Amino acid sequence: MKILVLGDVMGLSGRNALSQKLPKLITNDKIDFVVVNGENSADDGRGITQNIAEEFFKIGVDVITSGNHIWDKQETTNYINKEKRLLRPANLVEGSPGRGYEVYVSKNNDYKIGVINLMGNVYMRKTEDVFQEAKKIKKKMILKKTADFLVVDFHGEITSEKMAIGHFFDGEATCVVGTHTHVPTADTRILENGTAYQTDIGMCGDYNSVIGMNKENSIKRFFKDKNATKHFPSDGEGTLSGIIVDTDTETGLAKNVTRFIDGGSLTK
Repeated sequence: MKILVLGDVMGLSGRNALSQKLPKLITNDKIDFVVVNGENSADDGRGITQNIAEEFFKIGVDVITSGNHIWDKQETTNYINKEKRLLRPANLVEGSPGRGYEVYVSKNNDYKIGVINLMGNVYMRKTEDVFQEAKKIKKKMILKKTADFLVVDFHGEITSEKMAIGHFFDGEATCVVGTHTHVPTADTRILENGTAYQTDIGMCGDYNSVIGMNKENSIKRFFKDKNATKHFPSDGEGTLSGIIVDTDTETGLAKNVTRFIDGGSLTK
């Protein structure tokens, strides 16, 4: 059983990279389940629309996770209630639309895959305490009972929160990945109790940019140039960035984890 988890899809560049590369990747690498963070996939890099989500599902994405930009497109508040394959962070304020975790069935076999979406508290929009929420969820989403495999997407700014969540779920989740910073870290590994981990799996988008946004305009904004405009995504060749986890079907833990980077300026 192979699980592919891809980082934040950024604008049109990220969507193009995903549509061009994902179907072939699923076939060639025999991927059984695909999780993608889609919170930056709209044309302006903020939020996701129903049309984009449904296009992702058509090309092989099984679950879309998100983060602080989940409500940037108003239509999402209605769509997320109808579409259980689109998740929002579980620790958003009580009463938020949608769901923060769910169990799915792999289309290639009968395995159940639980996906949990969390968001950090530090330097992020105000949410409920992520560690208290994670503690509650872990009692409901139990590896090899609730689901055969568990994937955790922790959308956060700081490394320490991500590492702490990784160790908190170690041995009780198949993998824990960080998203949000748009830069892949080089600490891909299996933790001591069997959970695959990477602090941040980067973004799917144009890396010849400032975290996915047009670099010239971003520099102008830092210099407070009066000619600077609102941030907008860079439109160069996109890179796919994430991890591939080869799982142990007996334990639900990771046998092997590989950092995956394909296309764009990161591979040149």
